Amino acid sequence: MCDKQQMKKNIDYDEIQKAMEDTVREAFDYFLNRETGEVIILSEDIIRKAQAILDESYDDDIGEYEDVLVENVPEIPDWMEDEIELALDIFIYDKDRYARIPERTPQFGYNAMKAFAETVGDETLRQDLLGLLDGKNAFRRFKDALGPYPKERKLWYGFNAKASRAEIEAWLKTAGIEQEKDRTDDDT
Repeated sequence: MCDKQQMKKNIDYDEIQKAMEDTVREAFDYFLNRETGEVIILSEDIIRKAQAILDESYDDDIGEYEDVLVENVPEIPDWMEDEIELALDIFIYDKDRYARIPERTPQFGYNAMKAFAETVGDETLRQDLLGLLDGKNAFRRFKDALGPYPKERKLWYGFNAKASRAEIEAWLKTAGIEQEKDRTDDDT
């Protein structure tokens, strides 16, 4: 079992940010290895196949997946074996080692866009950006509106990365995961 003291690895914030920004999760799901800091990406196909193995092996009388011993492994292609084994580790055998990376909440994205828009010096652009925050596809419209403004677009990406890092750090803390401080952390 992993505790806070065991996880002292460097965390790849960019990879976690990419995972969090996949809010639909139709094709993939994402997990953080608490021991190594590695982001694990599992396809929904692999997850479904692992779930099928669990469903075939799980007996309601067992009570918990921890006690599952997979006896009748269905035929699976060789190229899938390692990924399915990893999925089974994540879901039952070594589940305390992994934390599912959550989706970025729409409220967080909205708050970041609003906070950034309020920093924009050009009054017209600021009002345009604030006006785009209501309704469907606000994030896409917001980014598109910054297209003709390369300086502000660059500032937005930096602002959003910093806001995402703060969200990731909050998630890591609630998940009981500590990361090593690197030289860049001391500079901020």
